Amino acid sequence: MSDPIIRTSNLHRIYHGAGGDVHAINAVSLDIQPGVMTAVAGRSGAGKTTLLNLLCGLDQPDEGQVWIHDTDLYALSEAARTALRREKIGFIFQHFGLLPLLNAAENVSVPLRMRRLDRREREHRVLEALEMVGLRERAKHRPYELSGGEQQRVAIARALVAHPEIILADEPTGQLDSHTGRRVLNVMRHLASEQGLTMVIVTHDPQAMDEADVVYHLHDGGLVDA
Repeated sequence: MSDPIIRTSNLHRIYHGAGGDVHAINAVSLDIQPGVMTAVAGRSGAGKTTLLNLLCGLDQPDEGQVWIHDTDLYALSEAARTALRREKIGFIFQHFGLLPLLNAAENVSVPLRMRRLDRREREHRVLEALEMVGLRERAKHRPYELSGGEQQRVAIARALVAHPEIILADEPTGQLDSHTGRRVLNVMRHLASEQGLTMVIVTHDPQAMDEADVVYHLHDGGLVDA
C-alpha cells in the first residue's frame, strides 16, 4: 500500500455556543489512500461536513494535524493553504453551486479563469472535462436547461478542470433520486478507477457507501466501527 495522500491525527473541532460546547470532531485519525474512493458516512449532524472542511484547510482544528502528502496543512499560512487547495483539490457540493446565467462550459471554466489561463487552454480543458462526464454536447446549455443529474455532472466537470489530485464531495447525491444518483456515482467511480483521482465523499447515501472502496463511519464527531 502506498503512503496516504491525506492523513489526520487526533483531530478535534469544538464549537462554542450559548448552549454549551459542541464537540463536532472528536479525536479523528484516518488515512486516505491515493486513487481510492473513500466515503465518510454518518447521519446529519455527525460532523461529516466539518471533517471535510478540516481536510482541506477551510476550518481550523482545535487540536490535531492534517497532512496532504508530507505537508502539514495547518503549519501553512492561510495564503499557502489557499494555493494548495487551488492546485491540488476540487470540490463537489450537494446543491451543485452552478451560476444560473452561465452555460455549462462557462461554469466549468470558472476555476481556470481564476487562474488566468489563456483562452485556448481554457477551452481545451473545459471540453475535456465535459467529455469525461459525458456532457460535451450540453456545453452551451444553462443550468435550468439541464436535469439535476446533468447539473451535478457539470459540477463534477468543474471540479476536474483544474486537474486536481483530490476531489472532496459533500453529499453529491443528496439532491438526486436514486437512479440519477447511481449515474453520478458511476462517473465518480470511473474517475477514481480509470483516472487515478482520490475521491473523498461525505454521505448518508447507502449507494455511495456501496460504491466506495473504503468507508469510515462518523457518529457524534468520532469514528466508530460499522
